[in-house]
Parts: sequence; structure tokens; C-alpha cells
Amino acid sequence: MRHRVTIENCNETYPCSEQQTLLQGMEQLGKRGIPVGCRGGGCGVCRVQVTSGNFLKAKMSRSVISEADESKRIVLACRCTPTSDLSISVVGKMEKALRAECQVEPEDEVSVAAVV
Repeated sequence: MRHRVTIENCNETYPCSEQQTLLQGMEQLGKRGIPVGCRGGGCGVCRVQVTSGNFLKAKMSRSVISEADESKRIVLACRCTPTSDLSISVVGKMEKALRAECQVEPEDEVSVAAVV
């Protein structure tokens, strides 16, 4: 079954099956700047906070995801699969990369000049 995952940082949505991790689905967006580490739950590069929806998670290193993190629903995208539509907020190193990819151009001066 496919679910819809919304990345709140840039308001992008992608499909993700229950057989894919959140990271695998995110990579299908084709963003060049998405940092990918060990893909095994040990490096902590792909930290996300699940703000709504349900998911399953596999084992993650306590050195990168603490119990406090888990209580806030902060997990590793490489170790989680969706079981419903999800909204996530990217945190850590991945947040910086996505922010650069999703950067919106500031309103340009052309529109201001057109009004004058």
C-alpha cells in the first residue's frame, strides 16, 4: 500500500510504500542535496520528526536517537516505513540540505518596478 508523505520544511509530497523507508521514498524526489549516510540506523544523518501519522521503525543506534528523541517522534528516515499518510519535519544535517534545495527566490524587484 502506498502512502503520501509530506515534508513540511518545503511543503513537498512524495509517495512511499509500506515496503520503502522514508529515506528511499524521499530519494525518489531527485533532490541532489539529500545527505545519505550508512542507511542502517547508525550515523544519524537522516533525522526526521514525524509530526502526524503512523509508522513502523527498525532498530536505531542510541548514540544518534535517544529515548527523549523518540518521545518527540524523532527517528531516522532510513529505519522507518509509513503505515499511514505522514507529515515529517526534517531536522539536523538533512534539514540544511533540503532548505538549500527548496529555497524560494525572494520577490524580485521587477514586480515592484511594474507597479511604479
